Amino acid sequence: MADVVFDRVNKVYENGFHAVKDLSLDIADGEFLVLVGPSGCGKSTALRMVAGLEDVSSGEMRIGGRVVNTVPSKDRDIAMVFQSYALYPHMTVADNIGYGLRIRKTPKAEIDRLVREAAAKLDLTEYLDRRPKQLSGGQRQRVAMGRAIVRRPQVFLMDEPLSNLDAKLRGQMRTEIAQIQQDLGTTTIYVTHDQVEAMTMGDRIALMKKGVLQQIAEPQHMYENPDNIFVAGFIGSPPMNMAAARLDRDGDTYSVQLGEQTLRLSPEALAAHPRLAEYVGRDVVIGIRSEDMEDSRVKGGEGLRATANLVEALGSELMVYFTLDARAADTEDIKLLEKDHGDRAAKSLVSGGVRWVASFAPRARTRPGDAIMVTVDTARMHFFDPETSLAIRA
Repeated sequence: MADVVFDRVNKVYENGFHAVKDLSLDIADGEFLVLVGPSGCGKSTALRMVAGLEDVSSGEMRIGGRVVNTVPSKDRDIAMVFQSYALYPHMTVADNIGYGLRIRKTPKAEIDRLVREAAAKLDLTEYLDRRPKQLSGGQRQRVAMGRAIVRRPQVFLMDEPLSNLDAKLRGQMRTEIAQIQQDLGTTTIYVTHDQVEAMTMGDRIALMKKGVLQQIAEPQHMYENPDNIFVAGFIGSPPMNMAAARLDRDGDTYSVQLGEQTLRLSPEALAAHPRLAEYVGRDVVIGIRSEDMEDSRVKGGEGLRATANLVEALGSELMVYFTLDARAADTEDIKLLEKDHGDRAAKSLVSGGVRWVASFAPRARTRPGDAIMVTVDTARMHFFDPETSLAIRA
């Protein structure tokens, strides 16, 4: 096992496209790090530079303390798992798993032992004599995992390995991969565009945008403390609700103006964001998670008037979509997020205001068309500078 270090690494292609920009990242020995971001953000390119499948334009790439910029892929002691599985169709499961060992001229008895150990770990023992076409997608992915595991490399590299599976299998395989990595303790870099995978699998998440690292942190810390608008909107399902608002002050009381409505901020919100004093009389971008809002009939407090447009009853909660009379946060990050989310997110910019979603308790009994008062936990609100997109904190 080994650590992996990106030291101001850049990748510039011959056509001038700058895919990865000054990436500095330390991945500890045994860590499971997830590289996440929208399509084209540079995450797969970064992974391929670790693998030796892409040249490093500048900077230094180190594995286990050794500079590997010019080291051939086969000599880096890494194992890669692709989304396409890359299995040999004419070989059995056992032969596919043991292929890399045979190339290394490992003794046959040792290959058999290691293949059976890997198969047992991945619940593949009864399929060792079958060929890939006789397996389900999840089983094929397990074979690809077995081929990587059996080599006992210093580093596992996984490039969107679950993207070809259906939702149920993805959920199952997420759990299995995370458990296997924990059992083996092998340094792992996992690339995905799915922020749910990132949140549930990684020890830490590194979020990229247009080749630039935006934030690296433990999943829950990134969720609760996003460094900028892009991080706030990308991490979380449903995405964070955002809007433009003017910050006002009356004595010791701060408030935000959302359209014709005023929302007073709690002392806790001010204590957590003391720099808000610098923005009085100016626009800020506010953000609030769906779980930090509730129907005022269930929970009292400062609220916003709205009309429920759509209600999704999920048993444990009601996802209530409503239009708020407010200005959209019209920033480049917001546009990029809406393009990436597509239909997954209720787009924020709608006729007559912004569309938000709140998680209500089932006892709220909210129905589409209802006039509602949405209580906002302002202590949990986020504030961003509309010019820089950076979080306004201490």
